[in-house]
Amino acid sequence: MKNVVLIGATGFVGSAILNELLNRGHKVTAVVRNTSKLPQHANLTAVKEDVADVDAIAEIAKGKDAIISAYNPGWTNPNIAKDTVVNYQKIIAATKKSGVGRLLIVGGAGTLFVAHGLRALETDGFPAEIMNGVISLAYVYLNILTKENDIDWVFFSPAGEFDADGPRTGKFRLGKDDMLFDADGKSHISVKDYAVAMVDELEKPAHHKERFTIGY
Repeated sequence: MKNVVLIGATGFVGSAILNELLNRGHKVTAVVRNTSKLPQHANLTAVKEDVADVDAIAEIAKGKDAIISAYNPGWTNPNIAKDTVVNYQKIIAATKKSGVGRLLIVGGAGTLFVAHGLRALETDGFPAEIMNGVISLAYVYLNILTKENDIDWVFFSPAGEFDADGPRTGKFRLGKDDMLFDADGKSHISVKDYAVAMVDELEKPAHHKERFTIGY
C-alpha cells in the first residue's frame, strides 16, 4: 500500500485516478478546492487547500510516498496559461520542500510527436479553444520539468483523445514521445485505463525524469 497526495482529485482525470487508487487499497490525501465533491472512504483524507501555498502543500505531503498531480485551473479559466505555469512551479517547489522524491503529473498530449519533428499542438486544425491550456502545460514539460533534477518526476501524456465513458480494460500500449495510434489511425484511451497506467507507475516505477504516453 502506498500513501500518496493527490492534487485535483475531483476533476475529470483526477477522479478516475482517485477511484483506481482506492480500489487498489492505497491511502490517499486528496487536495481539492471543494471537499464535498469527494466520496467517503476509509482510506481517503480530504483536505481543502490552495496548490499555490507551497508551505501548506509541503506540510501535507511530508512522509508520503508520492505526489500525483492532476492539477488543472479549469479550461474556461481566462488565466489558465498563467495559472498552469505558476502553480506547477509551486507544486514542484512543495514537492522538494516536503522531502517526497516522486512526483507524477497528468500531462498533456500536445507535445507528443505525430510525425517527424511535428508535435500535435503544431498541426493544422488543432482546437484553438484549448490552445492556452495546452501550450502552458507544454511549457511546464519542455522548459521546467526537463531541467528538473532534484526530484524523480514523470509527465504522463494521454492519447490524442480521452474517452470519458470507455471501459477499464487494463489492455493498452505505452510509449514515450510519439503519439500512439491504433490500427484505424485513431489515438485514444479511456480515462479509466489512463488511471490504471498511472497507478501502475506509482506501484512499480518504470519511468524516471521523463515523459511517457499511452494508447490502444
